[in-house]
Amino acid sequence: MEEYAFILDVLMQGRSTDHSYSRTPLVFGLGETEFKLLEMIPKEGAILTVGDRVYIGKDLQKRDKIMTVKRRIGYEELSSSAVTELPYTLENIVKENEKKYVDFFNRAESINSRMHTLELLPGLGNKTMWSIIDERKKKPFESFKDLTDRVKTVHHPEKMIAVRIAQEIDGKNEKYRIFVKQ
Repeated sequence: MEEYAFILDVLMQGRSTDHSYSRTPLVFGLGETEFKLLEMIPKEGAILTVGDRVYIGKDLQKRDKIMTVKRRIGYEELSSSAVTELPYTLENIVKENEKKYVDFFNRAESINSRMHTLELLPGLGNKTMWSIIDERKKKPFESFKDLTDRVKTVHHPEKMIAVRIAQEIDGKNEKYRIFVKQ
């Protein structure tokens, strides 16, 4: 269960496709840990900004900006502004949880005899995968900077992970999921 979400878009007049007389304000958000896409209803008078981290957990006393999580939504239901904001939000989440994602590089294993989990990251091929494996055998990576310093063919690993998470959220043609639950 998600405790916090990041705001991707705020629709104070609700969806433009909603034909009812009184439209309900909506907020599109991204769950912080499981990367669930959510449609939420804000509290009346709450000031919401794209990129804000808001509490959506079970303790209603802590909810200062979000009244309720209306439902979980699919990628195709996001507004165009939310789709645009998604990669930046994902990259910020990855940077904030650097240790967790550096651990991914340290612990990633083979999926089968022909494919390694590291190869699922966009822009990371077979040679780079073997370079990462060889370097982590010598000493585990401590940070993204350590990774990029020791494996010269890896640039911006936080962006690679953020793009992979976005691909898994979109869900099209993704057989393997590393970061996002179904």
